[in-house]
Amino acid sequence: MSSAHITFDTTGDKIARRVRKMRPSAVRNLFAAATRDDVISLSGGMPAVSLLPEEDIRRATLAAIESPEARAVSLQYGPTDGLAGLRAVLADMMRDLGIRVKADQVLVTTGAQQALTLIAEAFIDPDDIIITEGPTYLGALQAFSAFEPDVRAIPFDEDGMRMDLLEEELARIGKGNPRLKFCYTIPNFQNPGGVTMTAERRRRLLELARECNFMVVEDDPYGRLRYDGGHQVPLKAMDDSVIYLGTISKMLGPGLRTGWIAAPEAVLARINLVKQGADLCGSAFDQLVVQHYFADVAWQRTLQKFIALYKERRDAMLAALDEFFPPEATWTHPAGGMFLWITLPDYMDTDSMLAEALESGVTYVPGNSFFPDGKTGRNSMRVNFSFETPESITEAIRRLAKVIEERLELYRVFIEAGALPGYDRKDAAMDENATSWKDVIVDSEQNEEAVMQAREGDAEQIEIAEEKVTEAQEAAAE
Repeated sequence: MSSAHITFDTTGDKIARRVRKMRPSAVRNLFAAATRDDVISLSGGMPAVSLLPEEDIRRATLAAIESPEARAVSLQYGPTDGLAGLRAVLADMMRDLGIRVKADQVLVTTGAQQALTLIAEAFIDPDDIIITEGPTYLGALQAFSAFEPDVRAIPFDEDGMRMDLLEEELARIGKGNPRLKFCYTIPNFQNPGGVTMTAERRRRLLELARECNFMVVEDDPYGRLRYDGGHQVPLKAMDDSVIYLGTISKMLGPGLRTGWIAAPEAVLARINLVKQGADLCGSAFDQLVVQHYFADVAWQRTLQKFIALYKERRDAMLAALDEFFPPEATWTHPAGGMFLWITLPDYMDTDSMLAEALESGVTYVPGNSFFPDGKTGRNSMRVNFSFETPESITEAIRRLAKVIEERLELYRVFIEAGALPGYDRKDAAMDENATSWKDVIVDSEQNEEAVMQAREGDAEQIEIAEEKVTEAQEAAAE
């Protein structure tokens, strides 16, 4: 007799409202597929930890346990705000970036992801307004969404968040609106866009924060990974009231879950209170290893190796995009970091296309994952260049270009026939009567069949498809 049994979830009506609204991470969902031998992953943001010198890691780890005094710290509970020695080391490291803080203005977290959750819990009430870049880091959207804010996404260009659009949004929100809590920004090599905010826009953002009374949360996981151009002064260095988030994940390794918040002491006191309820304290062992690594070894030399490797991989991706991608696609050109953002024509849907990409052995993250509504950005995608080799990156982009080109072949038929509103329509009536391109293309079972025929690329089948598109066009005009 089989021992299999069926279990039922009886907690459905007990789940908190905020949890029901939370979306799963697209990157987490792709992890299983990305580990397949036949798949090249451009979806994650994993650093190349294989570059870390074994001896440096061993020395830092042994220092955390080799003496009774060290073990008494590393294997015991610690203070909620982190080990004093590590906070001093982190404060010293930030001086290299132009940030002047004392150890008492630093709070250690279990990765920068926990920092986002703590800030959200400390400051967000339901329906409070939060400003982000659009698109923005999906982990931040996850952390914020649990507390049910109204997230306003401000588009960016190659110079970072558009300040003119931010000013328009602030005018709609209203000056002095108590619901407006903070602006969350990744000014250096933004995730997912790869763009960097200019000094002029940084100054304007801080001016607007003072004028409209909102806080600025600066997330800076990639700031030291610069491949081109000069250093940009952090927002925190320009205004001490900024809440700054850092992490060792991109300089050492994400396995040692260590991040930090640098903020005014009054702000940290509130966050510290929330953290007590979250975890009492972080891993003292991890913290002591990190403290010894950044205090006792020449970590800057390893960082330079990371920079050289990632630059090579970024260049390989940009070269492959130039070689293989169709002219309808555009992409950002990051001066650092780990990601770039690809934009396809707005009738493309990278979410539905992902299954085809997986069949072809490549993954990416669909663009809609990086917007608060989960819908905007469906014609875009984020790709990572830090983890795979240049050869694998080139092959992945070639595979991805083939998938995109196959879809574009289909749509070009309809564009030529004038069946996509906004794309060289042959009949102006389409502009007035068609509600969306999907209403025209997939208007009936027969028309859907024509779509599949057009994909084969045969001239006769395309002619049949065009005739049926014309019929759909005329029907829509009526």
